[in-house]
Amino acid sequence: MQIRTSFTVSMVAASALFGWLTATGRSATAFAEDAPAGLEPDRRVLPIAAPTYPPITEIDARKAKAPPFFQVRPPQGAPNVVIVLIDDMGFGQPSPFGGPIHMPTAERLASQGLKYNRFHTTALCAPTRMALLTGRNHHSCNMGSITESATAFPGMTGVRPQNIAPLAEVLRLNGYSTAMFGKCHETPPWEISPSGPFDRWPTRSGFDKFYGFMGGETNQYYPMIYDGLARVETPGNPDYHFTTDMTSQAVAWVQFQQALTPDQPFFIYFAPGATHAPHQAPREFIDKYKGRFDSGWDQLRQTTFANQKRLGVIPQGTQLAPKPAAIQDWDSLSSDERRLFARQMEVFAGFGEHADHAVGRLVSAIEDLGRLDDTLFIYILGDNGASAEGGMVGLFNEMNYFNQVPENLEDILRRIDELGGRTAYNHYAAGWAVAGDAPFTWTKQVASSFGGTRNGMIIHWPNGIRARNEVRSQFHHVIDIAPTVLEACRIPQPTRVNGFEQHPIEGVSLAYTFDDARATDRHATQYFEIFANRAIYHDGWVAMTVHKAPWEAQPRAEDFEHDRWELYNVNEDFSQSTDLAQQHGNKLKDLQKLFLQEALKYQVLPLDDRLFERFIAAMVGRPDLMEGRTTLTLHEGMTGMMDNVFINIKNRSHVVTADLDVPAGGVEGVILCQGGRFGGWSLYAKAGTLNYAYNWGGLKSYKLQADKPLPEGQVSVRFEFQYDGGGLGKGGTGTLFVNGAPVAEGRIEHTASVIFSPDETADVGQDDATTVTEDYRERENGFTGSINKVTVELK
Repeated sequence: MQIRTSFTVSMVAASALFGWLTATGRSATAFAEDAPAGLEPDRRVLPIAAPTYPPITEIDARKAKAPPFFQVRPPQGAPNVVIVLIDDMGFGQPSPFGGPIHMPTAERLASQGLKYNRFHTTALCAPTRMALLTGRNHHSCNMGSITESATAFPGMTGVRPQNIAPLAEVLRLNGYSTAMFGKCHETPPWEISPSGPFDRWPTRSGFDKFYGFMGGETNQYYPMIYDGLARVETPGNPDYHFTTDMTSQAVAWVQFQQALTPDQPFFIYFAPGATHAPHQAPREFIDKYKGRFDSGWDQLRQTTFANQKRLGVIPQGTQLAPKPAAIQDWDSLSSDERRLFARQMEVFAGFGEHADHAVGRLVSAIEDLGRLDDTLFIYILGDNGASAEGGMVGLFNEMNYFNQVPENLEDILRRIDELGGRTAYNHYAAGWAVAGDAPFTWTKQVASSFGGTRNGMIIHWPNGIRARNEVRSQFHHVIDIAPTVLEACRIPQPTRVNGFEQHPIEGVSLAYTFDDARATDRHATQYFEIFANRAIYHDGWVAMTVHKAPWEAQPRAEDFEHDRWELYNVNEDFSQSTDLAQQHGNKLKDLQKLFLQEALKYQVLPLDDRLFERFIAAMVGRPDLMEGRTTLTLHEGMTGMMDNVFINIKNRSHVVTADLDVPAGGVEGVILCQGGRFGGWSLYAKAGTLNYAYNWGGLKSYKLQADKPLPEGQVSVRFEFQYDGGGLGKGGTGTLFVNGAPVAEGRIEHTASVIFSPDETADVGQDDATTVTEDYRERENGFTGSINKVTVELK
């Protein structure tokens, strides 16, 4: 007879194990954490299988000896783990790396730990997050772009393969308590609905607890929150802010977890939506920076550069790389431009400091529990470079960037006092992003430049790292975090998880750098690619090409073969300031060849420089819940349908029909809406009459209103939209009908082409979060009659 665990041992070994446990009086958990040599569980195959014991022949339980109760525990001495990932923060923005944003928590952790100044991300949020949470390159995980622009090509599907288990799942199956708070941008958008599947949601990806939002960004005042798989309604508190809320949830969770199981280590992934647009923060944080940026982005870039040298986070011989030609000199701007742009940066800086304040609350909670010194705390200051997606003047409503609707300076300036508050969805001008990525040239999306991929990182672990307040300059990448955590936790990289043979981890642990500042780099080669901006790093050299800047409408070259490549020796040229392509043509050719080899290895090809087209599923072969359907029938109470799971009425004619029961005395409220204050539409009743409102990106509102109240009893109402055609985002004519008779007609001159909102939803019977129109109030817009059904039909 044999005993089977994830390995097979003989009956003799089983008896020895049972006898040892009994003789030493060990608890059942001893098997997983401190069994004698040769009897440890095989952690390479997960879940770790419980042992099976010989049948018990004793009839009386009082005379029999029970085998030990099997329970998986982490290896002896395994630390707690916290990973904090800030969003859209450039290398030159946080104060520990010379930037203007005061981040005392980051400074404190760095003073007692290590700062990494050659750490890299992917240049875009979802790819970085997937690479961080798996230890594999983003294309290996099918996350070559953000989930909303996934395509049918391997490497780009947005669906994490089953042979790549997330770090959280590996830790959970090794006995850790696991929790995630904040932004989840790793779930395909067509899977974010009550229909699922939920396999790639956080609580099916290794996290016991999830509290946060799904997607790339959120309105900090009106987020769409999930607790596990269930939607959570935010309180009506005017002081509510999501970063504060998620931090309170994280603190409560770790306190509860440690109170009940103080010997069980925890893993927390803490990922605020800050500092991604919309830039929204409490006024007291924003006002700390009043007047601090009046000297402009050119001076800020110089000041940051000097601070970086003073702090030793860049070499003394570093040159400040030139800024892009498209970024105007601050001195050439008008007084109105300078006033607006300075305020935009004040808002952003306040947002960044507020996020660090939240991290400080979490640090204090862990410290109060007496667990901070035994916690591997990894603080990553940005998932890519600073974002230039605000364009040359910034945006009052960031959604207009995705819909390719320009905003003018005068319109934003008129609402300058609203920036950062509840009525704005703002982003700053691109000049601040370039300054925020000092000493480099480029920004987020430009994967070919360290401006897009270099982010500061801090590691704090007093019980595991002897060094204090030091800088580490080994080249590393976000795929190196997962293997670092596993090494620190003494957990091997698994070969099989949940029945699937595992794709090998592609990162390299950086634990070798903890106490050896001069250790030789172990991450020798790394490709970079986002939207065809691409580069290859190898042994201190970088070959790169900027295919398209974030603010450019078209690629720079007619095809990929004509892209202009640059070459840098980054061992000597930290900031990529001096192009050596002409002097070292053969080196450039060798690196271009190496890029193609790596691209084939990690399924990077084909290159795809389409941007806005990829947001439309039908154009790129991505799954769509509504694929092939021309009608959608809805019922009262169906709310929270995100843009990617609702039938797409954009850029085409359509009809909305609702069967209602109207009570005596009239009716009020929303019948069906989609979106909110920053773009959307609503079919609703006001003062008993039928209305339709179309909100075009918060810039203009179109309204149709019947001139007579709806009749009592059963009523059929209809809105018809006849699209003009001729491209995306065009206008059309809208008509309202009651019981088949037209009651109002009007022009809607502009429509959204790509998206209404990433987190405001389609709702039947109410308008969640912000409202499409000011004709009704937040939280007080429920339909007061009955909605039997609503049908949306595409024409």
